[in-house]
Amino acid sequence: MKYEISGTTMQTVSIDLGPGETVYSQTHAMAWMTDGIFMDTHTGGGLFAGLKRAMGGGSFFITQYAAQARAQIAFAPRFPGQIVAMALAPGQSIICRKETFLCAEASVTLEIAFQQRLGAGVFAGEGFILQRVIGPGTVFLDLSGEVVEKTLRPGERLMVHAGHIGMQEPTVSTDIQMVRGFRNVLFGGEGLFLATLTGPGKVWLQSMPILNLAEEIARYMPGEDRGRGGGIASAVAGSAVVGGILGSIFSND
Repeated sequence: MKYEISGTTMQTVSIDLGPGETVYSQTHAMAWMTDGIFMDTHTGGGLFAGLKRAMGGGSFFITQYAAQARAQIAFAPRFPGQIVAMALAPGQSIICRKETFLCAEASVTLEIAFQQRLGAGVFAGEGFILQRVIGPGTVFLDLSGEVVEKTLRPGERLMVHAGHIGMQEPTVSTDIQMVRGFRNVLFGGEGLFLATLTGPGKVWLQSMPILNLAEEIARYMPGEDRGRGGGIASAVAGSAVVGGILGSIFSND
């Protein structure tokens, strides 16, 4: 398997597959593919496997792409960012945010990873459940904005706004720390708590969390569109689209 990551702010990864090679992704990730690839969508190990993946923030179904001849397939993230390729050894794992996984070789396993400490899940903004990606094989992860890599020494700490944590090695522990100073809490805009990452290990930080992007876009949306009128209009438009799709399906029967 060979791959090439191209682009700047809206990257894609193109993967050249030989006969018998297989990759998989969560839904809505494939951008294009050539002839010679068999596509199969399923739960990835039964109902329980699909539920576990959904609990971790992923999709209930996964799609496998098996090459029957030499072929190429490309995947693209849904938000501006950077694709990081990682070649994992057998048993090697990485902890990532639930929206980070893009695609991987069939030998790579995607599992739930729980926060090490209760407080980190409640107050740091990450939630209790993250994703753990386990080798062997190559996995492609999508981080938002630009990526900054930092290697922490044993005992070294890094305070981070939780949304900027992209992924980390399992040896890095996550905790919370209250922001000091009354004025910092009220007017600093960083919230009451920061996530504290403690080494040893490597962390990948992202410059533009998706939530921050959504908040900025929402600021420029017309007020009425965010109210009940906009919601009703969106629902009507969505119903029309769904109705059109269903109509075209049943009309062909």
